[in-house]
Amino acid sequence: MLRLGIVGLPNVGKSTLFNALTSAAADAANYPFCTVEPNVGMVEVPDPRLKQLADIVQPKRTVPAVVQFVDIAGLVKGAAEGEGLGNKFLANIRETDAIIHVVRCFEDEDVTHVMGSVDPVRDREVIEFELALADLGTVEKRLDRAARAAKSGEKEAVAELPVLKRAYEFLKDGRGLWEANLSADERALLAPLTLLTAKPVLYAANVTDHELAGDEGSHLKALREAIVKSGEHAQVVPFSARIEAELAQLAPEDREEFLHSLGLHSAGLDRLIQASYELLGLQTYFTAGEQEVRAWTIHRGDTAPKAAGVIHTDFERGFIRAETVSLEDFLASGGLKEARDKGLVRSEGKEYVVQDGDVMLFRFNV
Repeated sequence: MLRLGIVGLPNVGKSTLFNALTSAAADAANYPFCTVEPNVGMVEVPDPRLKQLADIVQPKRTVPAVVQFVDIAGLVKGAAEGEGLGNKFLANIRETDAIIHVVRCFEDEDVTHVMGSVDPVRDREVIEFELALADLGTVEKRLDRAARAAKSGEKEAVAELPVLKRAYEFLKDGRGLWEANLSADERALLAPLTLLTAKPVLYAANVTDHELAGDEGSHLKALREAIVKSGEHAQVVPFSARIEAELAQLAPEDREEFLHSLGLHSAGLDRLIQASYELLGLQTYFTAGEQEVRAWTIHRGDTAPKAAGVIHTDFERGFIRAETVSLEDFLASGGLKEARDKGLVRSEGKEYVVQDGDVMLFRFNV
């Protein structure tokens, strides 16, 4: 399951977005620190292919893939030293796969800004600085222990020490570890620390309705330019918290019409989840039977046994083979049996790399 942590300054639209995405009851009042407990909500991954499969199979239940969103109190300057409430809940997003940084890119006199003015470039830097300082505390503690262990010749500590020192040099200046260009081995050594600035970041830019459907405003352009200039390879997804809140109140069949009336093709939720999948290199495969049609999330490049393990570890441990058919062939044939009769179902072994949209039936023995 994909887990995404939502961060940002107070009053940038974090909790409004969270409420809209999850239909949760998080307080979204117009004053700082209104979210005093971390909110966790589950959101279905929108995928029209799932309904197409279900229409053919007619299962007893249809189960979409899900994303877990974790929303914490707004961070402020000085959060790492205990200012505000957000620092208290940073631990709640340490276990997430990626961070969604909500940035305010709209002017509204009725919505106060904790720093007195709207400046997404400054706001981005404030949050990154605070996350870096939070990570610095974690690295300092580990560095101290590793230095003592390395002196006694502990192999793991000897290997870990130079990586920790390198991370420390970036973090002490308030720079995120994404700037360090860590190797895969270095990232693996730091992984147990679940450092926030080592996580992939997706920027959710809260803009006006007009900007969402038309020309980008100066604030959004400035944010994009700052990200490019910094060298950070991060995607910016514009959204309107107000529109998302209105969509959440509508019946599913009315949402598409509402979006079209605004000149939009998709909701902010859809774009955020799609961008998150791209950011983390994720894809979907399906299982389809009379009892259940279900979407499963895996990483691009995962082999069949690895994909089977997402269902249950026994499936991976006792993997024999996978009966596999592309979604297109499954739909065109009218079902698995029909696709098999046409010779379109393949028997794939342990080396098979699962493709996005594969419909799979696993054979295993434990």
